Amino acid sequence: MLASHNLTEVTYKEILFEKRPCLDNKGMPVKGLFNAWIILNNPQQFNSYTTDAVKEVILAMRQASNDRSVVAVVFTAVGDKAFCTGGNTKEYAEYYAGNPQEYKQYMRLFNDMVSSILINDKPVICRVNGMRIGGGQEIGMACDFSIAQDFARFGQAGPKHGSAPDGGSTDFLPLFVGIENAMFSCTVCDPWSAHEALRYGLLTEVVPALKVNGEFIPNPLVTTDQWVNSGGQLVYGKPKSGDEMLKAKELVKSGQIDLSLLDKAVESLCTRLMYLMPNCLSKTINSLRKHKLEHWDQNKESNRDWLALNMMTEGKAGFRAFNEGPKDKRECDFIKVRQLLAEGHEWNDELIRLISPQYQQGS
Repeated sequence: MLASHNLTEVTYKEILFEKRPCLDNKGMPVKGLFNAWIILNNPQQFNSYTTDAVKEVILAMRQASNDRSVVAVVFTAVGDKAFCTGGNTKEYAEYYAGNPQEYKQYMRLFNDMVSSILINDKPVICRVNGMRIGGGQEIGMACDFSIAQDFARFGQAGPKHGSAPDGGSTDFLPLFVGIENAMFSCTVCDPWSAHEALRYGLLTEVVPALKVNGEFIPNPLVTTDQWVNSGGQLVYGKPKSGDEMLKAKELVKSGQIDLSLLDKAVESLCTRLMYLMPNCLSKTINSLRKHKLEHWDQNKESNRDWLALNMMTEGKAGFRAFNEGPKDKRECDFIKVRQLLAEGHEWNDELIRLISPQYQQGS
């Protein structure tokens, strides 16, 4: 009887945990060997993670890491709209906003989720089935590989909604894309297309997801040819505009999203990883992970402290604005808050009312 090294036995309710047979080079199932699929399951809220989901991801990563029959871990989500858009903003706004002591405990769980990926004994592949934004970007970058369908988008949202991308992006993103691109992404929060993310070095592979008349075509909403505009700027992966965008949207409507090529690419990588010496593979991955862990371990606790205290000020205002504001305006009045702070106004409920769209609408 082999000993169990799992912390506890768990019945998953917030996520899905599946063991799928490994495939050999001929595409045939291999007896007794599996890939563990850890699947976020909250498509109604773009697969944002609740507190309970975070707990389950930690336990699932530990279970997959300890399972002797598992070759690789695939971290993904339900549907084709989003891998993950980060923390559950409804939960943030209605429970954690204004409660830094509670959010600090939540961030302990979040930090443990990121660490559970970075210390997994198996290679972890992020199957990017849709948007990877905010905290979703952070848990995705903690993975060892990322393969995306080409309608996925990548980016941050923190400074727009009252937070800072200190759950991993300020640690990991410069390692992938360089300090200049990381600075722009983490501050301005403009999302990258999958093709831009691939060009910057954030992804292992991008595959088409749109099927028109039975054939896969590249995402028509973005420029996929390598060319430079008259201003000298490379526009590969940039959104199209004007009539080109209108035509592209019509083309998208005429087709359907099919993630079979994404699954094929993920399975292919899992197969290639199976044909390696397991301990040599693990040592190589762990040696490379040190570059992420060096920054992550140095900063995660002080970042947790700051993010908790921020729930008394900008976090409290920003998450409640996103959760309670009208659909076309979910951000605080950035100019107003700067004006009030310049006048010496203290952070209190009056200031939040003055800058928040839900109060400005009279709701």
